[in-house]
Amino acid sequence: MASERDSGSTTLAIFAGLTMIGIYAIQFVAARFSLREHLTATDLAVLRFGGAAVVFLPIAWRGGFAGMRALGWRRALALAALAGLPYPLIINWGLTYAPAANAAALCPASIVFFSFLLSRIVFHDGASRQRTIGVLAIIAGLFLFLAPARGTGSVLFGDMLFIGSGLMFSTYAVLVRRWHADPVPATAAVVLLSCLPLPVLYLLAPSQIHAAAVGEIIGQIVIQGILAGAAAMFLYTYIVRQLGPQAASLFLPGIPIATVVVGMAVLGETPMTIQVAAIAIMAAGMGLSAIGGRIASRRLSEPAPGGS
Repeated sequence: MASERDSGSTTLAIFAGLTMIGIYAIQFVAARFSLREHLTATDLAVLRFGGAAVVFLPIAWRGGFAGMRALGWRRALALAALAGLPYPLIINWGLTYAPAANAAALCPASIVFFSFLLSRIVFHDGASRQRTIGVLAIIAGLFLFLAPARGTGSVLFGDMLFIGSGLMFSTYAVLVRRWHADPVPATAAVVLLSCLPLPVLYLLAPSQIHAAAVGEIIGQIVIQGILAGAAAMFLYTYIVRQLGPQAASLFLPGIPIATVVVGMAVLGETPMTIQVAAIAIMAAGMGLSAIGGRIASRRLSEPAPGGS
């Protein structure tokens, strides 16, 4: 019975991961589209968490905020600082300088890389040969991807913001695992706490939301808020809770590939040949790293020879 439950949980986690890939691919492209047209990074952040709050406020209210209190306000604030309002602001800021394909490649790659380092430091997780080779491939792919941007400081600055966001999100995942955070209260805490400074941010930061069409605003509320801000956050937290941050990274290689395809169709942004090669190297590294992490975890769970 226990193995059947584990198998069912793994199947749900896989389905959650595939859904997350689609959501993030659409999110990157939609954000880049609106940032090129009308909206600012602040506008997208307001729409993201305003839309997500519509989903999670009734859930938190029905539960009397008990789950958030059980998590603890200090932990909730820490998670919100890492995966809440600052996180999309940094990514959207980067998207004003660099294409969507850059975000889709560098954010997941840096998440895998920093998850590897932090898991080694915090949990003393073992590193299999496959995982080590995968991380080295990611580093090589990162440098190769950044090479064409050396002469364009603005694109390189955007790429650095994407890598910084990867460090933030990998730290969030490690803390979720360390604190055994329940997905719903953790995601609700991130969303609702991120809504508190939105009125001040909207008044002080530049905004062009008045120039956008109603359909564009509603579309971004759905994509950035309900899908990326609520559904994808919950799905990622659920995957980390079920499989751990290392196994969760198994799904990340699909994000840059899906985003490049959608970005070419919607935005007309075609990556350079060297960047396509870098994406392929990073995707292979992320996949090998995730598989290596699962192998290492399986070995740790197996009883030692001669043991009971």
